[in-house]
Amino acid sequence: MNKLCILGAGSWGTAQSILLTKNGYKVVVWAGPEDDIDGMKVNRENERYLPGVKIPEGVIITRDMEEAVGGSSAVVLAVPSQVVRKVCIQLQDYIKPEMLLINTAKGLEITSGMRLSQVAEDVLGHNISQRFAVLSGPSHAEEVAREMPTVVTAAAYTKEAAFMVQDIFMSPVFRVYTNPDVPGVELGGALKNVVALATGIVHGLEYGDNITAALMTRGLAEMTRMGSAMGGDRRTFNGLSGMGDLVVTCCSRHSRNRRAGELIGKGYSLEDCLTTIGMVVEGAHTARVLYHLARKLNVDMPITRACYNILYNDIPPRKAVEELMKRRKKHEIEEIVNDTGNW
Repeated sequence: MNKLCILGAGSWGTAQSILLTKNGYKVVVWAGPEDDIDGMKVNRENERYLPGVKIPEGVIITRDMEEAVGGSSAVVLAVPSQVVRKVCIQLQDYIKPEMLLINTAKGLEITSGMRLSQVAEDVLGHNISQRFAVLSGPSHAEEVAREMPTVVTAAAYTKEAAFMVQDIFMSPVFRVYTNPDVPGVELGGALKNVVALATGIVHGLEYGDNITAALMTRGLAEMTRMGSAMGGDRRTFNGLSGMGDLVVTCCSRHSRNRRAGELIGKGYSLEDCLTTIGMVVEGAHTARVLYHLARKLNVDMPITRACYNILYNDIPPRKAVEELMKRRKKHEIEEIVNDTGNW
């Protein structure tokens, strides 16, 4: 039986351990200092992050990274984006050249603005890119753990790595497509969190469905502009890690980013909002990174700018929405006007 290592015992790491064990793998989960490893071992349940879901008896849970990684055919990163670098630093003493590294976190590193594959390469060396893959798409842990049908995409720099991830994760309830566009798939999973925050804010303001639909549509256009400027293929953002993940994150009751936005819209401060959610809200971090990257790359991102101003410049949410609505007049799709020569 092949061994797989999952680094991270949060909701997503736990859900993947259940999926992969049922796929026939020996799974070892490495838990960080904040995780209730004793409770998980005794009760076979992650009561804090994934209550009500039983962890199979075969899943081994440990704080010893050497024990977790040693002998694995693949190592899965399932930690929050802002600790990926720290975990990769710990991992570098144990990962072997034959091991596949699969990132399932979504976000950008705040301090550097790097994509997470770039963080891994920065720590583990350039050669890691040949055996690196990213798994992304509409995949809430709460549903994956309960074996609800889920469809995602695996991106890698080599087709061999992408096909290996596909083989590892595919099951009757978990379908995996492949994509060679690593930057695009990573950016789709990161950028949609800011749009989800925005849709949550307007929901908290009780502004209704019209503006929610508009934010999602214009948010996808914003994601595509920024994603292509950062090296992604525009077509990827119409796929599972772009539009697919955007829809589920903006609309689902499981979405932390949407829930956080709702609280902000109802008048909570960012600090109180994060305390209430009790888990990482990637969109709050990503909004800050994207705001500065957009200015650096000269990419127009009005929704991101509005979220940044609400979160970090104390602009009232209603005023931020009003400013979005009063922006200068423009065409919906500039390319159509430019390509057809009409008007």
